[in-house]
Amino acid sequence: MLDKNDFSKKQIIMLFCSNGEKLSFRNDNLIVKDDEDVIKLQVTCYRVFAVFVIGNTTITSGLIQRAHKFNFSIALFTSTFRLYDIIGSADRGNTYLRRKQYQYSAVEIPRHIVYNKILNQQALLKSVRYKSDYLKESVEKTTQYMSELKTADSIQSIMGYEGSASKLYFKAWFNNVLWNGRKPRVKCDITNSLLDIGYTVLFNFIEALLNIYGFDLYVGVLHREFYMRKSLVCDLVEPFRPIIDKQTKISINLRQFSEDQFMIQNHQHILKWEYSPKVISIFLKAIMEYKTDIFLYIQKYYRCFMKNEIIEKYPVFEI
Repeated sequence: MLDKNDFSKKQIIMLFCSNGEKLSFRNDNLIVKDDEDVIKLQVTCYRVFAVFVIGNTTITSGLIQRAHKFNFSIALFTSTFRLYDIIGSADRGNTYLRRKQYQYSAVEIPRHIVYNKILNQQALLKSVRYKSDYLKESVEKTTQYMSELKTADSIQSIMGYEGSASKLYFKAWFNNVLWNGRKPRVKCDITNSLLDIGYTVLFNFIEALLNIYGFDLYVGVLHREFYMRKSLVCDLVEPFRPIIDKQTKISINLRQFSEDQFMIQNHQHILKWEYSPKVISIFLKAIMEYKTDIFLYIQKYYRCFMKNEIIEKYPVFEI
């Protein structure tokens, strides 16, 4: 099983195939070449955690064999960064873990996850130097929600507190950004589109970590089963979403992200291909700053879940 020291040395490789880049291997090295067959990157397979392939390419059987041998994942995305498959590392034989997942129906873990998410949302609001009256009210209200959340006894009430806190939070955090509130997957403005992109990068990073332990990704504790939805990944993404929220606001204010990087199709703001490497790299860098914290969170979650630990021993991530 991967430990903290091993994970700290791992890398995520981003491959944008429409730029002519190609993925290959030589001995036990992963190689990225440009359209002129010049090597841009060469790294030992022992140091690879995941490869994100964006656009169309050819994957050889030899590369797939090495993904299994060295326990790294190859995540395949369309040019619009929609994940359609993951090849490689996954522990599918952990039947005891999966049996425990199928039997779990309590609310303590869902409550803990949502509490952690609101805690980090509130931390971002508190970090704002000049607080408006609305922001101060939002901090007070979220404190109230966290207190009331401790006695929530159903998934519906837990999700209700999560939704109410998020509504206050998004309005207060993105108060200096032109948008009409958080609308997932609608892409009605660049902020919503950027959040969708950032959350997707984060989602796939956490999915790769969960695969290490052999979780059934489709069985969640907060997001219950829904056809073809990786509910457990949806659950454990929640405490880490503020990483993306923070970077999105910073990059908009620094003009790293701007309107001219997007085109409008069917009333949706779609990131232009030529800006994809820059935008995705910014989000990935933000996630990598916390990569050890995220790894330890997933590791501790697994251990607590397997041992039926009391909820106070479950991990808490603080941004």
